[in-house]
Amino acid sequence: MKLDIQLYLIEMFAPIQSLKSMGPRLIIQNVTQFGLIVASAVILWKALCIFFFTEAPIVVILSGSMEPGFKRGDLMFLTNKGGVDNIQIGDIVVYNLPSKGIPIIHRVIEIHKDTKGDVRFLTKGDNNPVDDRGLYGGPLWLKPDQIIGKSYAHIPYVGMITIALTDYPILKWTVIGLLLISVLLNKDQ
Repeated sequence: MKLDIQLYLIEMFAPIQSLKSMGPRLIIQNVTQFGLIVASAVILWKALCIFFFTEAPIVVILSGSMEPGFKRGDLMFLTNKGGVDNIQIGDIVVYNLPSKGIPIIHRVIEIHKDTKGDVRFLTKGDNNPVDDRGLYGGPLWLKPDQIIGKSYAHIPYVGMITIALTDYPILKWTVIGLLLISVLLNKDQ
């Protein structure tokens, strides 16, 4: 029994021993490689933002308000090319409200032009009994600058990974730790 515990501890700390035997140059090289991977992801995200004219080209549906067509965890792709002139009744848009911490994904059910000619939007979740005026916090219509983008495609359930990582922080930190360890222990240089 005592021998089993000793063998288990040796196996558990083997990655640390491996890290010690690598030398500082290889560790710095692996950390730099990890940094380049992170930087590449940020650059790709910013490029998508520029290409699709939106601050968030990809979002995850976090609630069931758009069921049955779109479910919680679906990945939604957005564009804002053409601006609000390109939005029509029936389009699915993502918008931000100052009072809410997360973007909302709902369908445009009405477009309104006020006396000045400014366009406004009314939205509703497909699975909600009433429109979103109660969410707007006073105003009866969404302003064009509140709209992040219009949906043009989606992939079912892929966003569940993001939801799991957000709902369970220990899972997120475990994944990050495992990725960091795998990069640090990569000796194939």
